[in-house]
Amino acid sequence: MKMIIGLGNPGKPYEHTRHNIGFDVIDELSKRFNSPLNQMKFKGMYTIIHRPEGKFLLVKPLTYMNLSGECIVPMMNYFDVAEEDIVVIYDDLDLAVGKLRLRQKGSAGGHNGIKSMIQHLGTQEFNRIRVGVDRPPAGMKVPDYVLSRFKSDEKPLMNEAITKSADACEVWLSSPFLEVMNRFNGA
Repeated sequence: MKMIIGLGNPGKPYEHTRHNIGFDVIDELSKRFNSPLNQMKFKGMYTIIHRPEGKFLLVKPLTYMNLSGECIVPMMNYFDVAEEDIVVIYDDLDLAVGKLRLRQKGSAGGHNGIKSMIQHLGTQEFNRIRVGVDRPPAGMKVPDYVLSRFKSDEKPLMNEAITKSADACEVWLSSPFLEVMNRFNGA
């Protein structure tokens, strides 16, 4: 079984903010597979999807970003999902708006959701799809920036990034992540 995890914060005030791009990708996949996230376990919403390639979960931790690992690791243990069978989707300040970077391992790079994942998993080796949201403008604090919504000229780029991230997840269901990286990196 594989697990696709989108990081974000629960609740209306956080919907479609820069920090919730992982949730937006999960929503896109949920629509594609006509499978709403209507189950709860370990402080997370999820759905199980059965495909010819096998079963997989779509997951949104409801722990708030900084505690994402508290949801994911118990869920991985419960469903017997190995580290190599997860992909985590999240925002990245070091990439231009809408750019993707896929990696199989790495540090948290200052991202608190990934720090929590690394702390709870005990490893930095897990698949990731980082979605660029760019750096805040001069004078704006990072927390305020990541909790802001995209500007109108950024929305088309982000919609495309959501589509490409969801496409990458679909390809990963039947292909090694290395192949997915080669195909989607820099998209």
